[in-house]
Amino acid sequence: MADSPRRIAVLGSTGSIGRQTLDVVRAFPGAFRVVALAARGNVALLAEQAREFAPELVACTSEDAEVRRQLDALLPRAMRGPDGLMAAATHADVEMVVAATSGLVGVEPTLAAIRAGKTIALANKETLVMAGHLVMPEARRHGVEILPVDSEHSALWQCLRGERHAEVRKLIITASGGPFRGMSREQMREVTVEQALHHPTWNMGPKVTIDSATLMNKGLEVIEAHWLFAMPYEQIEVVVQPQSIVHSMVEYVDDSIKMQASLPSMHLPIQDALSYPARLDRAGTPLARELRWHEVARLEFAAVDRERFPCLDLAYAAGRRGGTAPAVLVGADETAVALFLAGKIRLPEIAELIGAALERHTVIAEPSLADVQAASQWAQDEVARLAGERPPESHAKG
Repeated sequence: MADSPRRIAVLGSTGSIGRQTLDVVRAFPGAFRVVALAARGNVALLAEQAREFAPELVACTSEDAEVRRQLDALLPRAMRGPDGLMAAATHADVEMVVAATSGLVGVEPTLAAIRAGKTIALANKETLVMAGHLVMPEARRHGVEILPVDSEHSALWQCLRGERHAEVRKLIITASGGPFRGMSREQMREVTVEQALHHPTWNMGPKVTIDSATLMNKGLEVIEAHWLFAMPYEQIEVVVQPQSIVHSMVEYVDDSIKMQASLPSMHLPIQDALSYPARLDRAGTPLARELRWHEVARLEFAAVDRERFPCLDLAYAAGRRGGTAPAVLVGADETAVALFLAGKIRLPEIAELIGAALERHTVIAEPSLADVQAASQWAQDEVARLAGERPPESHAKG
């Protein structure tokens, strides 16, 4: 890397990816400098991060009155509201923006950062799933690199380096299979929220953990890979790899396959994006985790049971339809997962509600960002209505 530290902004600094990004900064204090931090409601942690890293800008996006009161007490100089997220994304001293906010809220600051010429380390799936048709052309126009932070996309990115796109036969995204890969559909109807939140390999937030249990996360990753690597859906495959050691693979036209393997940890893909094109030596750092093959014992691979995990095919279908269909997929999933976590629906009903919303939606083929936002909100309202819950105030029609 260059002699001077890489100057970064972390959007979503108090979330899982944001916290692990700051772990990487701690492990390599001479390699990175935190210029801006932005978060939503965890003001106490944001204040702690601000004291530790002394950024030039701290922003809290929440409009909640109690959150603002806490913010004024702990960080009186912090920016408040959505403008703070945009300011962090476009700060003049920032070279790289780590986009780790959740949901559609990350799209506008990511687009603003691209227009400001910032390199994007992308951890927000929704940005490309819902608005890849807007984000990727904008990145090309401004000559901006979008570096993947998801472990699967980081693995694909590493396997593709130095290779010719025309010689790629397929991208192979691996899935742990979640906690229920051995259960029948009847058994899955009886699983509890607590069981679904117990992932066998990864420690993630509740929403992502449920998406892993339904394999919706793999469906979203397929759509994201389509945009990141300009690959048709027919050339993107998902296979189950329960040990989560092989994070993804690329098959080439000569039948050779390259894979990226490591112990399961988000620190590594985050580090690789932050330090690119260099690789930083982790020996002697708190992040060091050597993979010893003789301790792995075995690696298993299996096909996805698409009948028991219909969310994967719903995502493929939405991706192929394009337009506002992926936004409906994401919005419907958001509400369906929330209903499951609240104990109001069973796990398989998540897919049933998403499928129903997609069937009821009239796709806009070339949507603006406002169209994407409206479609996502319509899907959230529609799923709540279908489930018999009182929907939030509707902002759009399907």
